[in-house]
Amino acid sequence: MAAAARTHRVRDFNHFITCYLCGGYLIKPATVTECLHTFCKSCIVQHFEESNDCPKCGIQVHETNPLEMLRLDNTLEEIIFKLVPGLREHEEERELEFWRKNRRGDNLPADVTAGAGLPHDSGGAAAADDDYHRSDPQIAICLDCLRNTGRVGDASVTDLMKKFIRCSSRVTVGTIKKFLSLKLKLPSSYELDVLCNGEIMGRDHTMEFIYMTRWRLHADNTYPMVLEYRPRVDFG
Repeated sequence: MAAAARTHRVRDFNHFITCYLCGGYLIKPATVTECLHTFCKSCIVQHFEESNDCPKCGIQVHETNPLEMLRLDNTLEEIIFKLVPGLREHEEERELEFWRKNRRGDNLPADVTAGAGLPHDSGGAAAADDDYHRSDPQIAICLDCLRNTGRVGDASVTDLMKKFIRCSSRVTVGTIKKFLSLKLKLPSSYELDVLCNGEIMGRDHTMEFIYMTRWRLHADNTYPMVLEYRPRVDFG
């Protein structure tokens, strides 16, 4: 006689799929790589604004920027959506409603988006299904103008009003150049160099690559990563 099929209720798994901070089901689960505890992304990001410690075990996640130690768990998110009927649809409706209430461009996040690579300054509505790569690991960057190296009498390349940005770690130097050109209102023919630690970075280098291979190798470097920009120098 075949053994009776065992059934489980969703609440039997609640310990594994609920957030320690808000008590609800994990939404966009983000795992702390130092201790492997998982929380809703919005919950843990808000917690890290006040503390660098894991709220569950108390371990120090990072001395200066604990957000660097977060990794999204898309597999767990899919499991939770399959276990809890209607949860995906409910969250999609909430997100859609959020963007409907925040249609004005000045209410949108100022982060550089990897899809377009540039801030959403159009002032128009943001489509709910647009991919702004907000699920990517983020990195903070300081963009400094490198002075006294430009063309003679050229004052086009100046400091940005807001030189600190957050962007996807997948953003490339080419995208940063486009961002700078727009912000500084440079002509399309104007060429910029982007440097890290005095070395010109390639157009296809991502922010993650530069951080891992150039920036963090210097013990005296602090966070955020500093990139310098200047008019392209013609050595010919």
